[in-house]
Amino acid sequence: MERTIIGREKEKNELKRIISSNQSEFVVIYGRRRVGKTFLVKELLESKFTFRVTGKENANLTDQLLNFAYALEDFFSVDQRPKRWTEAFRMLSKNIEKLGEGPKIIFIDELPWLDTPKSCFLGALEYFWNNWAYYRNDIKLIVCGSATSWMLNKLVDARGGLHNRVTHKMLVSPFTLEETERYFQSKGFNYERPEIIDCYMAVGGVAYYLSLFSRDKSVAENINTLCFSKGGELTDEFSKLYDSLFKKAENHIAVINVLSGSRKGMTRLELISKAKLPNNGNLTTLLKELETCEFIRSYQPFGKEKKDKMFQLTDQFSLFYLHFMKSGGNYGKNYWMQKIGKPEYTAWSGYAFETVCLHHIEQIVNALGISGTYYLPCSWSYRPSEAVKNDENVDEDLKRGAQIDLLIDRNDKTVSVCEMKYSDQEYEITRAYANHVEDRLRTFRKVTNTKKSFSVVYVTPFGLHNNMYARKVNKQVTADDLFMKG
Repeated sequence: MERTIIGREKEKNELKRIISSNQSEFVVIYGRRRVGKTFLVKELLESKFTFRVTGKENANLTDQLLNFAYALEDFFSVDQRPKRWTEAFRMLSKNIEKLGEGPKIIFIDELPWLDTPKSCFLGALEYFWNNWAYYRNDIKLIVCGSATSWMLNKLVDARGGLHNRVTHKMLVSPFTLEETERYFQSKGFNYERPEIIDCYMAVGGVAYYLSLFSRDKSVAENINTLCFSKGGELTDEFSKLYDSLFKKAENHIAVINVLSGSRKGMTRLELISKAKLPNNGNLTTLLKELETCEFIRSYQPFGKEKKDKMFQLTDQFSLFYLHFMKSGGNYGKNYWMQKIGKPEYTAWSGYAFETVCLHHIEQIVNALGISGTYYLPCSWSYRPSEAVKNDENVDEDLKRGAQIDLLIDRNDKTVSVCEMKYSDQEYEITRAYANHVEDRLRTFRKVTNTKKSFSVVYVTPFGLHNNMYARKVNKQVTADDLFMKG
């Protein structure tokens, strides 16, 4: 019987459809470490497996084959020890051929770990699929792994015998705010939405991270224990996270480090300069891997061409780690609680809340009532040259720099200009800030020459304090809107 799985409706429906299809299927499930890939497959299909095996981390060929043999024994009562992968897969196929009708679900978890040096594993897998499973109509091969670079390069984008053989690829993403709330409720937590937003800003919607929280502690107390206490379970997670996902992860980490210092992101050339990486195909692959795992996003700034594409850090935990945990050392008792409200916390929380909003663009669009409109989320920035600044004939609006962190460019001749403001109470728009927004909009219009109308939107947890400036705002998006189901 299928147990309750929080969220994952799209993935569950897709897997059910795949299992019931009338052809053999090769399904690749990938995503960041500890996001819930294995849990999804196990809870949905546990009682339906024809064969299941999990690769062993840092094991040699002999141990991997022995582990595979034990799985064969568990599922088919076969007491044989294969000496090579071709033999192991042949034993599997011959035992499956003895079974009756119906789908044959084969689940290989942590598949990349089976591909040990000189093991010829990938060639054996290719032969198993291309020369046996593919020609049947009942094999459902589901493979899973956190080593994203291996999963993408060896399977999804394979150029060898498995080229175009994967029938479905499935990315398992972190929970949304709504799913995070449901997860905590299912575990008996009584967190209110502002606390859940605070939690999400620090660790995102990664299922395993959330499972480490204790319901007898506040979010701040949990973060303090997990991230800043001696032996805390997330103190060494950052390096493990990237090492488990990517081969030669030091370059991935270098990019993440550089991007953490730029709220709007960087162009490829800026990244190359600051991270000191070569401009070649390896960097293209690296950026694709980071974006595929949802650590970064790429976007085309308003009015710019594709060559001006920006890359922006959007992973909540990486951002949190690099702001507060990277230095390590002795944090002292209640370190995190003492940080709350300090300037460093204020700077981080503003950036982190913007990132939360970027993960919930669909919810913002729904709250604005424009879900039926074609739209493109993007950002915009402008930096005048020294010559422009010093030219007396240039418009004053063009002499100042300006940046807008979230624009929703719509095809109904309107641009939603989003001000994302983190606050633990109603956000009060001051006269100075209202003037600042108006100045930016004037600069934006003059620089881009856009003829579209502007709709000013404030995204802030508790909404706006009701004053004359708030009443001029076109739309407000609150925490409750961000918690809507996507």
